[in-house]
Amino acid sequence: MRIDAHHHLWQPLRGDHDWMPEGDPILDRQYAPADLAPVLNRHGIDRTILVQAAATTDETEYMLGLADATDWIAGVVGWIDFEDAGQRATLDRLARHPKFLGVRPMIQDIPDEDWMLRDDVAWGYAAVTELDLTFDALGFPRHLANFHRLLTAHPDMRTVVDHCLKPDIAGGGGFRYWADGMTRLARDTRACVKLSGLVTEAARGWSVDDLRPYAEHVLDAFGPERVMWGSDWPVCRLRAEYDDWLSAAEDLCADLPKATRAEVFGGTAARFYRV
Repeated sequence: MRIDAHHHLWQPLRGDHDWMPEGDPILDRQYAPADLAPVLNRHGIDRTILVQAAATTDETEYMLGLADATDWIAGVVGWIDFEDAGQRATLDRLARHPKFLGVRPMIQDIPDEDWMLRDDVAWGYAAVTELDLTFDALGFPRHLANFHRLLTAHPDMRTVVDHCLKPDIAGGGGFRYWADGMTRLARDTRACVKLSGLVTEAARGWSVDDLRPYAEHVLDAFGPERVMWGSDWPVCRLRAEYDDWLSAAEDLCADLPKATRAEVFGGTAARFYRV
């Protein structure tokens, strides 16, 4: 089974994608299951994980509706307000939906780098763990130390690090800092990582060789059994179409044994998200 472990679908007219540049020709438009289905069929992608892109529970409900109507959407990673402990009731309710998999706070967009360590949000990690849900860790290299503190404090929370934690590929700086931090996460926690988002962090006109040091480090540090491929479509379209990023990822994994490649392109996601 081939799985795309990270993509989005949205309707900007719903009005809750605050980060989206108004009028952007690629992002500011509807993306529905019918837009993605032909691409999945072309590449033999059997199932997908639909991930939140708005900091509202309304969007989570919207995505669950799409998942209910779309067989190939295996599950939804949604959002709840970690700053409101009263949201535990909402999380309990969402957890009863068969396609609700977990949550993703939009940490990359929060100005306070220490937000994830605040006492008033700690209830959320305990609840995610107790309900046996997943946690998608979305951030930048500057969050590495705090994610290490968070995940070592919550070793039983099923966590996946999104987009290789967005290394600065375009700028070419900070590789050692990022690589060392990712090595510590791999060594000291049970987190998985998504081989996704790299093209978006690269410069226009990127090549596979621009991405290779980052992909190789993640595969070496975590091992393919803890790495899952995701398209990050349609955000990836800022730098590459789905076909181009998938082809690049397959190239980056070409030297792995066939069974090991199958982990990256399906097996790891199937186990982590229990598809």
